[in-house]
Amino acid sequence: MNTLRQAAQEYLTMRRSLGYKLQEAGKRLLDFVTFMEQRRASYITQSLALAWAKQPLDVQPSEWACRLTCVRSFARHRSATESAYADSSRRVVTVSAQACATLHVLVRTDQRVAARRSEASR
Repeated sequence: MNTLRQAAQEYLTMRRSLGYKLQEAGKRLLDFVTFMEQRRASYITQSLALAWAKQPLDVQPSEWACRLTCVRSFARHRSATESAYADSSRRVVTVSAQACATLHVLVRTDQRVAARRSEASR
């Protein structure tokens, strides 16, 4: 079984060979791998994925959603290529989908609040 970093590099190479640029997503994914290595985690868990995705705290929730989407795609790929990884990854993908939906609602709410404030200040 590959290390998480090796798997991430292979994933990015494969996706880029298909024509995806993945400039920001690639940086995010490697940042996530560093986060996982600092915690000595070999498997992506829902709690680690969400903890990483919600960093930093002072950005819009849409940034959190982008970060989580990056992890979801990689986790889905990892579960398809590593049989030992499939069970734990499936839970991450499912929970992350729910978290993305929640983050989307937060983003839409923030946008509505900003629009109302803008209208009120006129």
